[in-house]
Amino acid sequence: HDQQKLVPLLHIVANESPTLNPKKTYEYKYVGMVNVGRDMPDLAEAGIKLQCTFKITGVSMHTFLLGISNVVFEEFNGIPGESSFRLAPNLTKHLAAELTRPFTFEYTKGQVSDIKAAPEVSNTIVNIVRGILGFLHVTVKTTQRAYELTEVGIHGVCQSSYVIEENTTTKELYVTQVVDIANCQQKVAIYDGMALTEENKISKERGENVVATVKYAYTVKSTGSGGLITQASANERHHFSPFNVKGGNSKLQAIRNIVLLKETDTVGKPVTGQVKSKGNLMYQIEKGLWQMPILMTDLTKPVPKIIDLIKHLAQDNIHQLNGATSADVLNLIQLLRSTTQEDLELLWKQLSTNNEHRRWFLDTVVEVTDERVLKFLQKRFKAADISANEAGQTLLLAFNHLSAKLELVEMAKEFLTLPFSKSHILLWNTVVLSYGSLVYKVCARVNPCPVITVQPLLNMATNGLAKGVKEDMVVALKALGNAGHPLSIKTIIKFLPGFSAKADTLPTSVKTVAVQSLRHLAIRDPHKVQDITLTILAQRTITAEIRMLASIILLETKPPVAVISLVTEILLHESDLQVASFAYSRLRSLAMSRTPDNHYLSTACNIAVKTLARKLGRLSYRFSQALRLDWFHDDLLAGASGEFFILRNGTSVIPTSIISKGKLHFIGRILQLVELGVRAEGLNELFKDRSGITKDFEVMDFATIMKIVNFQSLPKDKPLLSVYARVFGQEVSFVDLNQDPCLLWNIIQNLQKGLSWHWTKPFLTFETRFIQPTCLGLPAEISKYYFSLTAINVNAKADFNPPPKEHLHELINADISLDTAGFSGSAKDFFAFHGISTDLFQCGAQLNSKTIVSLPWKIGMKRNTNDNNYEINLVPTKKNTELLTVNFNIYAVSRNIEDLSLAKMTPMTPENKDYEENKGTEVYHPKLKYCAEASIYGTAICTEIEVQRVHYLKEYPLYYFLGYTLKTVKPVEKIKIQIHGAPPKHTAELMFRYTIFVRSVYRIQKGLELTPDPVLTVKVLAFSPKGKPRGYEGSAYYTPTTQMDDIELIISEVAEEVNWKICADANIDKIQSGAKAHFKWGAECQPYEVAVKVSAVGGTKPSINVEINWGAVPAFIQVVGQRIREYLPGMSYLMGFHQKHEKNDEQEVSATLASSQEGFDVKVKIPEKTLHHNSIMLFLLVFVWFFLTNFPLYSTANYLSPWNFPTI
Repeated sequence: HDQQKLVPLLHIVANESPTLNPKKTYEYKYVGMVNVGRDMPDLAEAGIKLQCTFKITGVSMHTFLLGISNVVFEEFNGIPGESSFRLAPNLTKHLAAELTRPFTFEYTKGQVSDIKAAPEVSNTIVNIVRGILGFLHVTVKTTQRAYELTEVGIHGVCQSSYVIEENTTTKELYVTQVVDIANCQQKVAIYDGMALTEENKISKERGENVVATVKYAYTVKSTGSGGLITQASANERHHFSPFNVKGGNSKLQAIRNIVLLKETDTVGKPVTGQVKSKGNLMYQIEKGLWQMPILMTDLTKPVPKIIDLIKHLAQDNIHQLNGATSADVLNLIQLLRSTTQEDLELLWKQLSTNNEHRRWFLDTVVEVTDERVLKFLQKRFKAADISANEAGQTLLLAFNHLSAKLELVEMAKEFLTLPFSKSHILLWNTVVLSYGSLVYKVCARVNPCPVITVQPLLNMATNGLAKGVKEDMVVALKALGNAGHPLSIKTIIKFLPGFSAKADTLPTSVKTVAVQSLRHLAIRDPHKVQDITLTILAQRTITAEIRMLASIILLETKPPVAVISLVTEILLHESDLQVASFAYSRLRSLAMSRTPDNHYLSTACNIAVKTLARKLGRLSYRFSQALRLDWFHDDLLAGASGEFFILRNGTSVIPTSIISKGKLHFIGRILQLVELGVRAEGLNELFKDRSGITKDFEVMDFATIMKIVNFQSLPKDKPLLSVYARVFGQEVSFVDLNQDPCLLWNIIQNLQKGLSWHWTKPFLTFETRFIQPTCLGLPAEISKYYFSLTAINVNAKADFNPPPKEHLHELINADISLDTAGFSGSAKDFFAFHGISTDLFQCGAQLNSKTIVSLPWKIGMKRNTNDNNYEINLVPTKKNTELLTVNFNIYAVSRNIEDLSLAKMTPMTPENKDYEENKGTEVYHPKLKYCAEASIYGTAICTEIEVQRVHYLKEYPLYYFLGYTLKTVKPVEKIKIQIHGAPPKHTAELMFRYTIFVRSVYRIQKGLELTPDPVLTVKVLAFSPKGKPRGYEGSAYYTPTTQMDDIELIISEVAEEVNWKICADANIDKIQSGAKAHFKWGAECQPYEVAVKVSAVGGTKPSINVEINWGAVPAFIQVVGQRIREYLPGMSYLMGFHQKHEKNDEQEVSATLASSQEGFDVKVKIPEKTLHHNSIMLFLLVFVWFFLTNFPLYSTANYLSPWNFPTI
């Protein structure tokens, strides 16, 4: 019946805007609740519930008093339906003490403004009050049924959509409001820790990883003077996934319900007390972000807690790595961030006298990311009470982790003028580069970025150019490259050939740095950079290396088809094949790119490649090359790319420059990982115009090279190698490697005395936080932390007979023994959090992941010059060591500051719960333990894996991460044996001795008179105190002739009555460009055999053919071969191979690789199929390079700094 009484909007009264009568008191009941989890059956969730009653009393016509009472705070942690909310009594008392203070606010025509509270009331409490008062904030237009407007709310100034219905019987309006918090003129949100990432709009179009919706519902009852809100509800949902939210996500739901209990006349005058304005209804984010969401710490009296933690961590990791306590460093950082300036000085005074404690403090104080750390370091620089090494390491991280604020840039300028900064060249370079990095971060947030921020670097570059000081020009240009300030282009072009007459006379090394300093401007000002780099590329009088570097920057601007067409025209008429080959190979690799940022560029490059293929498609890999490998997955919203550049000039024996870099693509952003560059100017000078060396560096060139390497002939002002390292797009260090016999001499002297070195490095690789408010006034947070702790302990001692007296050349004829023992280990912790995090309580979903790598060693090495014998002794550790451990799980977490000991972490997939499989789920719980033993050497490697998953199949790919994972790899060393003929209780430790006897490898190169003796003999033996040596012996025989080289290898087991052997015979045809190899093994090399044949064909379409034939092989090889035969067709199909069913030889596999215009044609024959692919690229090199150089390195990026090498 009520539905029939809902009619189109009528004017019940003249004004339906919500109002409050200043002579009345209104009492409401409030319930606010948050729950975070997967919203799936049988999975744990976390939540909180806040209940209270509150009264609103008029103070004046538009000013009202809010009085809160009956506060109750409850926590939930468990499985819905099995667990319930639990009262948190201590936190309830804490909240009640603050919430029951008086609050006032202004209220006019449904709009809340000017909230006031006692000065000491915390921001967290005021935000909760904003969440309560938000129910009054509604705009009612009685002349329209549906309307949109932009208005202030707790989420910011955002777009709201309203729908209104009217009930004439009850004289009530039903108002529904939906707020689009993705469409705000002024959004209340904070993105912290992502200043070094590049946003990419095309990536965002592929999908979102965060989606939020907010809906409000109000019941407004008509009164004589307007409308009174009698009920109000809010329902807010946040969906988060590390991937695409469409493939499963973590859900945060915030619900608010408010009901009017009664309305009475106000008795007496309300008392407000002393109150201070706290702003309007817009949420205010806590300054400093001190409390991390992944842990909760009592921050009162931090100094003694910090001292105890540092002493504890230093002791735990002084001899080896204690992976169990690595996450304690985050607790230490949390405490440091709560200190005052005076606290930092007090800590320095108490900790600086102990080397271990001093280093730990300096390594962690850098995470105080505001003006306090700058003031602390300024005092250290002025007092000069730290070494240049300590200053460089600390300042590098402090500047790169500073908050991106203009006032901090102004403070950081002082380091450019302090005398201590210039006390050491590496320190000065670090100061200047780090200042540039800070400018880049600030300019990413402030637009337009004031020129005053980069002015010191512009002055430095200009002065260096005027004085002609190469070192000043290089460091200033590198810092300008880090800064990427748009107004620095005018200064940079003064160093570029073709734009300045003076630039043409500068050293090539300076001009290469100038070109690379445009790399960030390629994104920030692409049109200007396109003009500059295209001009350089088109000028054939400019050095090839400069032009190739310009082409790299040009394509980083993502130029349109028109610009790519100009590049194509330049290359069609290019006479320098190094430039042509490099630019063409870069275009070709980008044409096949699959990452979203290259979506349009790859199309343009594809057109260019088709035009250029006829001229440049057959250039060999002897010319300059650009290689690229990338992938991107829409379901993951993630991908990776890696590039490898080899730059040559026309006469160089070795590349002029080599550059490798990688990028990570994730959730609409691009993060540059690690970039390494090597420029070999000095080496090229050393080998310039040397006879006896081919451009391909053949094996026979080695002897000639050894004669050439005379560093005395190298000019003193020209470095042998110039190396730089960039992390997250910022150059952190560069160094020129020169001939320095003094350094080597000092190392030799210290090794003779005995060298002991210990190093630990805690390093917060990244900390990213995204915080936005909920309708309850509580912050919804998504955070990620990646932290590593590395420990190295080395002891070494060397003896030289005779010891060197004057020159290092004396070591060539000396007997050498070296003994070293030590430990190397790393613990890497990754945390991800989604939920509510305040300084008082936390609840949410949290991923904890830990990877520990440990490697102890004890090695002895000897060299006997007269006999050309080399011996290596490896002694096993006396206890089991877990070489690798990987452990991760997802938890529902609840913490509050008043009951820290009662913090709860429940695995989201409970470990002891029985799950029933149905159509929508799949239970996965494998366990594996595998050991591989080497009984002769008394050692074994064991792998243990346990995984528990509950797959909700519709939530691909997120379900892979829901559950528990443990992977362990550890050696199990059987180091005790029973001695025969003695009582069983007598045992002795087995000692490894790997003895290698080398018979003059140099004889291979010299081709001396043939003898039946082997040219190389290797013995790998295990010795026990009372047993005969056991192990293996290998001998190599070499027979060279004019037409063919024969190489024979025999490996046999060293033991009595054992005839097991491996025999290998290889023939290399020097005339026909081919090779054959024959392998036999087993008893007297009889039972099993495999043959391999390789042949090469030259001409216009060179090719390589490989054939593998086999006779009898062991059963396990047959099983492996069958698995490969089953796997290969499917994998080749995914890679784009065509398949043809053919009956090929049952005991043969062959592959042919032939060059083509677009790459290589590949043909593979297996017994029942023939696979072929035309124009496939050689991805393998780039793939191996990318994963070996980037993924291990970026997590320990700070270690690339030259400060992190031992001082000898």
